[in-house]
Amino acid sequence: MATMDVYSFPNRKSGDRIAAVMWISNDDINVIEAGWLVGPSRYGDSKSHFFVGWTADGFGGKLGCFDLACDGFVPVNDAPITPGDTLDLVNGQAKISFKIFKNRDDGDWWLHFGQDINNLHPVGFWPKSLFNKMEDHANIITWGPPMGNGQWPGKNSASIQDIQFVDTDGRGYAVTAWALKVDPGNKKCYQSSPFINSMFYYGGPGGCTN
Repeated sequence: MATMDVYSFPNRKSGDRIAAVMWISNDDINVIEAGWLVGPSRYGDSKSHFFVGWTADGFGGKLGCFDLACDGFVPVNDAPITPGDTLDLVNGQAKISFKIFKNRDDGDWWLHFGQDINNLHPVGFWPKSLFNKMEDHANIITWGPPMGNGQWPGKNSASIQDIQFVDTDGRGYAVTAWALKVDPGNKKCYQSSPFINSMFYYGGPGGCTN
């Protein structure tokens, strides 16, 4: 469960992709993800979209897809948002909150969304039958990738806030700093601040290669 800053990136090229994602997996084979994405090649525009994705084969191309492009994620009626929808930004910025958890009653993986971490509503679910390694629990949770608004970590950069683990009753509980591993990948390209008070700053200027 987390709150993410969302930014606009107008006039991106068709091959560009900018995203911030919550990634839940079991050994990177069964994966559930949700977040926001600017992807002109996917959506045909440079707007920020809410998206979901899943795979049962490590994104090998056989089992999984994004948004509602194939059977998999099941949306519910009267949801506050539909995967693929454009996010409403004010002055190029917004915040979104959501949580993903395995429901104790049905065993499915549920997604709740809202503008406030304390006021989340069901969007839909990934049936447990999609996965062969997450029938009980996930063992990896990732927030990223660290790009943000293009600034290095600090009070004016992007942040991910209200970070909590979620139990099978859908209730959030605090994450201790020792339970998280910071892995920016390439510190010359992007970095993240220490995890303090259930949040961290992240970002980088972009245009960086390995």
